[in-house]
Order: sequence, then structure tokens, then C-alpha cells
Amino acid sequence: MEYFLTDEQKDIQALTRQIAQEQVKPVAAQYDQSGEYPWDLVKLFGETGLFQTFIPEEYGGLSTGIMDLVLVTEELSRGCGGIAICLAASALGTFPILISGNEEQKQKYLPDLASGKHVAAFCLTEPGAGSDASGITTKAVKDGDHYILNGTKHFITNGSVAGVYTVIAMTDPSRGGRGASAFIVEDGTPGLSFGKKEDKLGIRASITSEVIMEDCRIPAANLIGKEGQGFIVAMKTLDKSRPGVAAQALGIAQGAYDIAVEYARERKQFGQSIASFQGIQFMLADMATGIEASRALIYATARMIDAGVKDFGKESAMSKVFASDMAMKVTTDAVQILGGYGYMKEYLVEKYMRDAKITQIYEGANQVQRQVIARSLIRESASHKMM
Repeated sequence: MEYFLTDEQKDIQALTRQIAQEQVKPVAAQYDQSGEYPWDLVKLFGETGLFQTFIPEEYGGLSTGIMDLVLVTEELSRGCGGIAICLAASALGTFPILISGNEEQKQKYLPDLASGKHVAAFCLTEPGAGSDASGITTKAVKDGDHYILNGTKHFITNGSVAGVYTVIAMTDPSRGGRGASAFIVEDGTPGLSFGKKEDKLGIRASITSEVIMEDCRIPAANLIGKEGQGFIVAMKTLDKSRPGVAAQALGIAQGAYDIAVEYARERKQFGQSIASFQGIQFMLADMATGIEASRALIYATARMIDAGVKDFGKESAMSKVFASDMAMKVTTDAVQILGGYGYMKEYLVEKYMRDAKITQIYEGANQVQRQVIARSLIRESASHKMM
């Protein structure tokens, strides 16, 4: 379909697609197997300006909005969802500063994040607080012109490799979710350490680890926004980042579909290409339709955000739910089309299937997202009825 991208967006898309196909995809299996962080590729992303696509020009970036990040994430994920998330997770960790940081914080941290000198990580999830983000127990206690942080964050993407961590901690536990605040913690801060590196089903090229703070002392100037605004910062961050997760799912699905179509055309059974069988044709048709429908929804949501619409939580949730469910189905069908070969690591589609699963889980499990969508619809219905 024609999405009427600007010339700049077409250039970004073309550059990222070239990098994904020539640099990322050839080493995807290698990094999936080793579980190592792809520092060489992250450096390449910095050198080619891909980290600049989610940071405004005044802070060393090139961004005109979320649409740029969506295009980059989609194309990189088409090559490898695990390698792509190294960049996308940095965007997630950067958003709290972009959304609620003051000018001094933006000037201090954003240029290095735009250049790829550092990657960022977003620290919200805890061992006992996943979907219930308001249940976090990490504490931040004011001590003169500093805060002292104590607590453990869990399942943190880019944990232990990031240079900048945006952390949600409780400054007033008695107020529940309204007692949370957001902070910037730099790598190397005394009291900041990292727990085990998780051994994951998919996206194995990315690092997921515990982030531990033990009497971690940071300047009060590292408070993002005001005390008590942490939960709002976190929710605004996730609303803005979910189209990126959806784009990751979209790219993974497209990558698996590409392999399935090529295989179906070349594989011969009963004296003919299996692409000539109606059963396979219907599967490919459904896969392509789901991919294009997801792309249309994601791009529309990204443009809605970039246009300055204030309330886009419902559409972000829809994009994430629809695209991630689609990706799981498409990648599973791709494995089925390849049959026994699809079950083997050599053909990569099993990797795409493993990578797709996490998109239904992180940044808000799809069951929770459906609640978000439903509640928004009910509010809108009540509002229209009153008018």
C-alpha cells in the first residue's frame, strides 16, 4: 500500500532496510545462539544516525516524530527482532526525559543518546510488580540535595549495558501510585549494580537483566518532573512507545512471511510448487492481509501522535495488541508452511516465532491492553451520550 511517506522518511526506511538485510539478518542466528549483545551493530546504528530518529534536532537528533522510530524498528526487526530491540529499548528509556525532563536534563543526556554513545534503559518492572505498575516497592528517599534509591528492577531490556537508566521509584509509598517519582540514574553510580542476565526464549541478542540499587545516591537534579509524577511519566512513556513494540511485531511478521513465500515458491511436492496448492495460498493471503492491516493501524497511530493529539492511549494499545497477535499467528503459520524445515534453526522462521512471543507480553500484556481499550471505549460512549 502507498502510505505517502515523506522523502526523508523514505530515505530512513531505505537506509534501515539496507542495514537490516546486509548487516543484521546475516548474523541474526549467530547472536540468537550466543546471546551476546551486538555492540558492533549498535555502534553501526549510531554511526548511520538511526539513534537520532527518536530525538529532536535541537538535541542532536533528526526526529520529526514517532513515525521515524516506527519505520526504523520495523525494518530492523525484519532482520532480527532481538537486535532491533537494542535500539527500540533505548528509545523507551529515553522517552521519560523527552516527555517530562527539564531543559538541563535534555541538554545533558540526549546528545549522547542521539549519537549512540550511550543506550538507555527504562526501569519500571519489579519481581512483584509487572502489569500492576502501581505496585512497585523501589524507594527514593530525599537526603539534602540528593536522593537515595533502594530496590530491584526486573526484566530490564538493556540492563547492564545502558549508560542511562530512567527509574520509577516511590517517594511517598502512602500515596500508592501517586507517590511514585521518576529519576535518571547514570551507569557507574555507586550503589548501582546488575543481577543475573536472563536466558530467554526469544530476542536473545538483547540483554535483559536485573537492575539493583543499594543506597544508590543520585543528585536531586536527576528527578524527572516533580515528585509524585512518576506514574504519569511511566504511563505517558508506555503510550508513546507501544507503536514501537507494534512495529517490532510487524517487522518480525514480515521477515517470517518473506521466508515463507520464497520457500513456498521453490519447494516442490507432488511434482509442483507448494505455492500452487490452495491450502498454502490461503495461508499466505491471510498472512499478507494481517501484516498490511497492522501496518496501516501502526502508521495511522504514529501519525496521530506526531500530529499532537493528546489522548492516544487507546490507539497505541490497539496497535500493540493487533500487531503482536498477528505476528504470533504469521510466524506460526510460516513454520507450518516450511514443515519440518521450519522447525530447524537453519531456516530462521522458528527464531521469528520465538521473537514474536514477547511482543504479546512486554510493555503491557495484551490482556491488560484489551482492558485499556475497553475502558476507553466505555468512557467515550458515556461522553457521547451526555452530549
